[in-house]
Amino acid sequence: MQSALDEFDDSISRVRHLHGLHSALSATLTTAVDVSDILRAEVVMVVSALDRYVHTLARLGMLESYAGARPKTDAFNRFPVPLSVTPLLRLSATAASTLDSEIRTKHSHLSFQHPDKIAEAVRLFSAVSLLEAVGAEMDMTAADVKATLGLIVDRRNKIAHEADVDPSFPRQLWPINRAMVEGMIDIVESVGHGIHAACV
Repeated sequence: MQSALDEFDDSISRVRHLHGLHSALSATLTTAVDVSDILRAEVVMVVSALDRYVHTLARLGMLESYAGARPKTDAFNRFPVPLSVTPLLRLSATAASTLDSEIRTKHSHLSFQHPDKIAEAVRLFSAVSLLEAVGAEMDMTAADVKATLGLIVDRRNKIAHEADVDPSFPRQLWPINRAMVEGMIDIVESVGHGIHAACV
């Protein structure tokens, strides 16, 4: 599980390096050159880092449950696998790799970005009340964690799916600034570490 957190921290570090690039370019270029899309890229990348982290954490946690290192949750016991792979799950030599492959396949089209979806993924290997536990780590209520992370994911979706254009004013982008994005990075990093503290 530590490997998942290490990879998450590496991804956050990449986002912070991009934030430094934005700072350097902003200091050296005139305001005629708009570098705000670097900030938008940071928002997409930081949410992607959390998504990847939860994917990895869920897969590793489920493999630990299967191996008996964790209790099997109700969600784990309901995880669907095709009948064609059940013979491979009975063989100790192929069981773990077969389940690993099935988890990857089933989760490949899912995104674990929205707080409810993250909590669903965690329930596959842990019975913890995730948002409450993360909130306790962050000194926030579960509702505040959900709302704050939800707003960050919504902004990411505006950038990724709507080109960050305000539909009320065609051809005008939603405002973005360094402080806003720094806050988003800090929150997502804290959420990731809160998930780790709650589940590991």
